[in-house]
Amino acid sequence: MTETFDSLNPANGDVVGTYPVHGADEVDAAVDRAHEAATWWSGLTFAERKEVLTTWKGVMTRRIAQLSHLVHEETGKPHGDAQLEIVLMLDHLSWAAGHARKVLGRRSVSPGMLMANQAATVEYKPLGVIGVIGPWNYPVFTPMGSIAYALAAGNAVVFKPSEYTPGVGTWLADTFAEVVPDHPVLQVVTGGGETGAALARARVGKVAFTGSTATGKKVMAAAAERLTPVIVEAGGKDALIVDEDADLVAAADAAVWGGMANAGQTCAGVERVYVHEKVYDDFVSEVLEQAGRVRAGSDSQAQIGPITMPSQVGVIASHVDDALARGGRALLGGRDAVGERFVQPTVLVDVPEDSLAVTDETFGPTLTIAKVADMDEAVARANASRYALGSTVFSSARGAEIAARLRTGMTAVNSVISFAAIPSLPFGGVGDSGFGRIHGPDGLKEFTFAKATARQRVKPPMLLTSFSRTAKEDGQLTQLATLLHGGSKTLPKAPRKGLRRSR
Repeated sequence: MTETFDSLNPANGDVVGTYPVHGADEVDAAVDRAHEAATWWSGLTFAERKEVLTTWKGVMTRRIAQLSHLVHEETGKPHGDAQLEIVLMLDHLSWAAGHARKVLGRRSVSPGMLMANQAATVEYKPLGVIGVIGPWNYPVFTPMGSIAYALAAGNAVVFKPSEYTPGVGTWLADTFAEVVPDHPVLQVVTGGGETGAALARARVGKVAFTGSTATGKKVMAAAAERLTPVIVEAGGKDALIVDEDADLVAAADAAVWGGMANAGQTCAGVERVYVHEKVYDDFVSEVLEQAGRVRAGSDSQAQIGPITMPSQVGVIASHVDDALARGGRALLGGRDAVGERFVQPTVLVDVPEDSLAVTDETFGPTLTIAKVADMDEAVARANASRYALGSTVFSSARGAEIAARLRTGMTAVNSVISFAAIPSLPFGGVGDSGFGRIHGPDGLKEFTFAKATARQRVKPPMLLTSFSRTAKEDGQLTQLATLLHGGSKTLPKAPRKGLRRSR
């Protein structure tokens, strides 16, 4: 008998659906089928794949309400938030399908002076089969950031959704199968960590993983057994910086939404806020006013839902406890805000920089707000984290200048998490937030390998790659190299450091 597991509604514990636990043999079989499908799929033209993906997009668009309801049931998030991530996903799918040819298609490149007799081209070929291991917090938008781009690049995909959202993953594969019924180009395998490990060990060309940093390391170790490359989009501890000239109402709105939307369960959400001392008090007051209107619950009036993964409730509680025990103050919420299924918004101040609430990913509707003397201090504190996924800056005059100094994969200036919604921008982090990129041209290229071709157009004046090359030709080659590369240039001046601002 096949082992099964239940998908539960985190708001009330009701069973949403029952799904099989796929073992290593079943995962390998799915990957084998995917290789056959990949041969057909990669053989289509970019235009033909675009037509298929556009048809799939239409199917999903017409069923937004159905998918939103399923996301709501499996994650607990409000229907409106579920719909938002679906709409963003559709935009990304459209971009990937429409831009794949331009980004990946064959193009000519200059052969240079030494090889002027050659015609040089580069193109990007699909890797074959991509294994995608998705998260539960954004079960449509996040994995589709890999699936859509991998498919547009000509790969088949085997998708392992989170064990908390297997229904969403199955729905995506089922709707694709309606469009392409004869070829298993997109398949789903369900189960827990062992199923994900089996996919990472399988005969795939690349693994795209989204989840915690700790699990990402396990995925890397499993994939390394076959020397399979991986993309890791891991945790975040994103900072929001507020300069003295910022629009405080807008900055507070960004902090509250960025930190508490989806009950704080956003990898690129706001968890730390650093505010210029001149506007600190006013900013905190505005945050408290706005956050005080946000409530977690299962009713239609609640702005945020439950904590989807039950074990995360304990993590959130431990971070709040540690912050309070070390001198932090809860201006809103606090330890009593952490319930069995729901966590109410919590705003913490005076929290030491080495406390758990500042150093580790909380993944709940909490914010730590700290006062800084200037933007140099704000940047230094923001960059001190081992995580480096996204970041946010609010400043009327120096937003771009401050953003350039932040060591993160992405930064939003005078908005929050906007980079994720722009299909042409790459999404990913550095440090413990992972490596590799989804979205944009970089996201398409992640699921390909570069194919370089050099074709001789005419015979060269000097045949360099031959044992018949003469000493005279060696001398001529040296003279040519000296002519091309022997000149001297003035060294550039050292850049200025720091962001200076009078107090």
